[in-house]
Amino acid sequence: MKDVLDEIVAWKRVELERLKEVMPPHSLYVKVEELIQSGDKQPSMRQSLMTSDSGIIAEFKRKSPSKGWIKESGRAEEIPLSYQRHGAAALSILTDEHFFGGSDRFIVKARQSGVTLPVLYKNFVIDEYQLFLARLCGASAVLLIAADLRVEECRQLLHLAHELGMEVLLEIHCEEELDYIALEPDMCGVNNRNLGTFVTDVNNSFRLAELLPKDICKVSESGISSPDTVRVLRQTGFNGFLIGENFMRAADPGMELKSFIEKI
Repeated sequence: MKDVLDEIVAWKRVELERLKEVMPPHSLYVKVEELIQSGDKQPSMRQSLMTSDSGIIAEFKRKSPSKGWIKESGRAEEIPLSYQRHGAAALSILTDEHFFGGSDRFIVKARQSGVTLPVLYKNFVIDEYQLFLARLCGASAVLLIAADLRVEECRQLLHLAHELGMEVLLEIHCEEELDYIALEPDMCGVNNRNLGTFVTDVNNSFRLAELLPKDICKVSESGISSPDTVRVLRQTGFNGFLIGENFMRAADPGMELKSFIEKI
C-alpha cells in the first residue's frame, strides 16, 4: 500500500525549493523580522482551548487526498469568520495547496475579514522556512507532526516557532511517538487518522489519552462527527477537538458548527 505521508513529504521538499526561488529565505526572514519589530502578536491557542466551553478548533479544509474536493468553492474570507461568530474556540486553516487545496493566502484573507481567534497553520512542516511563512501570514500556532520529523528536527523547529512568537501543536498517532512529548510542546494532538493509510479511528484518542501527561493541553484530531464523542473525549481529559470535514460538507459550515456546539 502506498504511504500517503511519504508522498506528501516528498512533494513538500520539491515545493519548498520552488518557493525559495520565488522568495529567497533572506527576503522572507527580513519581512518576518520587520513584522515582529512592529509589535505584531497573535492570540494564544493553548489559552483559548484551556478556557473554552466547547474547545472546538473549526477547520477550513477544502480538499482531502483520500476524498477529493470537500468544498472547492469555500471562501477563506467567509467561512473562518463565520466559525468565529458561531462559537469556535480556535481555527485551523489548511495551507497545503497540492493535496488539500489550501494556501497561506487563506490565513491572510481570514485575518483581513476580521478573524481574531487563534489560527493554526495546518501543513506538513519540515523546514524552518515554513515557520517564517506561517508567522508572516498571521498564524498563532503551527502543526508539527512527529511522523514526518526526527526528534531533534522537531526540537529545533519547536524552539524556532517559539522564538517567532508562535505556539506548537505537536501531533502524534501511536505509542512509539510518545517520546516527542518530552519536548514540552504547548499542545499535544492525537491524530485519529493514520497518515500513512488515511484510515481513521477516533478510538485512537481514547487509547492514548491515559499515556499523556495529565497537565498537557490535549487535542483530539480527525474523525469527530458527534457531539457525544466530544463530551466523552472531554471527560477523558481532552481540551481541544479539531473538526473540519464534518462542518465543511454542510451548506453553511458556520451554522453547522453552531448547531454542533448547542448539542454538546
